[in-house]
Amino acid sequence: MENPKLRARNRQHICSDPAKVTRFPRTTRRQERIEAVLRHRQPDLSVVLENVHDPHNVGAVLRSCDAVGVMHVHTVYSIEERPHAAYAQSSSSGARKWINVTHHESADACFQVLAAQGLSILAASLNDDSQTLYDLDLTRPMALVFGNENRGVSDEFLARAEVTVAIPMMGMVESLNISVACAVSLYEAMRQRQAAGMYEQSRLTETERAALGEVWLTR
Repeated sequence: MENPKLRARNRQHICSDPAKVTRFPRTTRRQERIEAVLRHRQPDLSVVLENVHDPHNVGAVLRSCDAVGVMHVHTVYSIEERPHAAYAQSSSSGARKWINVTHHESADACFQVLAAQGLSILAASLNDDSQTLYDLDLTRPMALVFGNENRGVSDEFLARAEVTVAIPMMGMVESLNISVACAVSLYEAMRQRQAAGMYEQSRLTETERAALGEVWLTR
């Protein structure tokens, strides 16, 4: 009979070999799941977070983005310290792994990238000229901007925004938490895009899906 100590040592040796053990094996089921998710991604729907400092808000936003098919999140931290841990791929209940996050040093730098991508800027802000979320066409290429928990969207972004967006509220409180406002806005965008058939056919090319799929299989 094999010595128990020798058997335990051999088992430990096998388990410590990275070639033998993978956290996410390349199974057919996993590949099919990734392919199905990529087919629903919306490359022309982005979110911008400006000086959002609460890690819990960042995590909740990333989960909402993944849920509705947002591919890209842009961040600007010109005042607040960026909560680095909140953007780590190991955080946000795993949602960060499936979102491309691009950090910008200024609102102007972010705006230039969004403009180059042909995205209209819609800023979440309650102003006299704000339009109601449900009156807007959210099927067009766009970036939804959400600002700091206390100060809101900066004047820099407001000056560049094509429109400011307000969510109707019937209570005494005049605003929603930033992560809640983002979720409400994104799900209205998803509702409109589903009605327009934008989730029925892939918005990404086969080549783009294959490339992303290979990356996702390693996460």
